[in-house]
Amino acid sequence: MALIRSVQPTAAGNTQSEVIGFLADAGSYASSVVKRVDRFETHANLVFLAGREAWKIKRAVRFDYLDFSTLEQRHAACLREVEINRRFGSALYLGCVPIVRLPTGGLAFGGEGDIVEWAVHMRRFDQSALLSVVAGRAGISNELARALAEVVHGAHQRAEPTTSWRGTAPLRDLATSIATSLCKSQIASPELAWLSAELSDAFERSAATLNERGEKGFVRRCHGDLHLANIVLWQGRPALYDAIEFDETIATIDTLYDLAFLLMDLDRHDQRPAANVVLNHYLWLSAETLDLRGLIALPLFLALRAAVRAMVAADRAGQAPSEVRERYLETARAYLARSVDALKKPASLVLAIGGLSGTGKTTVAANLAPWLGPAPGAIHLRTDLERKRLAGIGEFERLPPGAYAARARRRVYETLSEKAGLVVRAGQAVIVDAVFADPDARQSVEALARAAGVPFHGLWLHADQETLLQRVLARRNDASDASPAVVRAQVGGDPGEFTGEWTCLDAGGTLAQTIARARLALRLEGKAHDCSQS
Repeated sequence: MALIRSVQPTAAGNTQSEVIGFLADAGSYASSVVKRVDRFETHANLVFLAGREAWKIKRAVRFDYLDFSTLEQRHAACLREVEINRRFGSALYLGCVPIVRLPTGGLAFGGEGDIVEWAVHMRRFDQSALLSVVAGRAGISNELARALAEVVHGAHQRAEPTTSWRGTAPLRDLATSIATSLCKSQIASPELAWLSAELSDAFERSAATLNERGEKGFVRRCHGDLHLANIVLWQGRPALYDAIEFDETIATIDTLYDLAFLLMDLDRHDQRPAANVVLNHYLWLSAETLDLRGLIALPLFLALRAAVRAMVAADRAGQAPSEVRERYLETARAYLARSVDALKKPASLVLAIGGLSGTGKTTVAANLAPWLGPAPGAIHLRTDLERKRLAGIGEFERLPPGAYAARARRRVYETLSEKAGLVVRAGQAVIVDAVFADPDARQSVEALARAAGVPFHGLWLHADQETLLQRVLARRNDASDASPAVVRAQVGGDPGEFTGEWTCLDAGGTLAQTIARARLALRLEGKAHDCSQS
């Protein structure tokens, strides 16, 4: 890398302040495009944005949890940052570059001379592309949420499993440390004792599953800091960056604990529907039974993530000048409340949504899911997706008619029932989305809820044949293979009688009208409805 000019030292000796002055000077960069340099700071890093590039150096600091006090330690951290983020598929990282002192006494990027500092070289991105900004400006769309799930799942697939699983002790130690720190902070609250006790109980409930996950490779060297400000839209896709590089222990965690940070942060940004889409699409991509069983630890993970943020905000309040201290304390209290809410989880339930093809079952289910059960909402299981999974093909690939024969259909329903059982036993709500035209299938899903000891609700959607045909013909990029011929065959069938646990809803109007009726029906649980018109 060529250097246009050197910056003369501002003081004798190899000081980081001199390097900062060099990086802050637009004349230090080779590109004539650089007219100004923007600077961003964190407690551990300094970032300089120059033209189309970014340069990050580690502060020469030492904290309880990180040590960048020597040049060798900063070099190792820079190398590790580039390595880890590239492993997760990030195209933002260009390399690790030395800043050297020239024989003339000035500084330069690379070349001959003594190395005085190391910098991470990155592609620059617009700050408006950060998902924390996107969430506040336009919200996280379902399409973007699905892409997020795909990127995170891909990163977890590439993450290296630990070879020294130590059980839940590190997480338990973290919970104890958080509770102790918060009790000593300026946000001391009666809820802290309750939070500490509930965290302990949550560990007891989930310990066996977490141990099994650790033993079977679900504890990996993850990103570790997966919140929206560490994800950017790059060339139309989410890109992860700024993974934890300074402590392998902090980032070697259960993959669901890594994901929980993103889910919690989406919820904090009032993006609960997006959080629900991320979780559901991630689970479909993983197809792992242990991920479904691992949902028993999700309230614990969400609570810990929020509690850590509360602790950090409280610590900053203690160090901040008086004029901004209260702002940090308000943030800490908000995170504490979120942590408490995660452990005050509402009861799980089973909701079955049935109806012929074209009634809008899947769309209604997706709209209801974020608001049912514990955060970030219900797990949405769908026969169309499960059928593709069992066939080993993609979501939008077409299946031959034989895949819908009676025997194949029974297998799909049985698999869906097994998964639903795992979800409710893990304490999460579940929506089972299927035609449910067969009374035996309806009785089976009702029995599943009874066996798990959770409430059951059934919604049967109906509309006239012409409406169903129009909707099926209009479908694009949908996992359903239903055709007009399928609709006509379904209309000619007899769904039989519905038990009192099922509510029949007119789905012939707009989507908003159907969703409103579904919400009303779920609030009026127990009231009988006439299904004879379905």
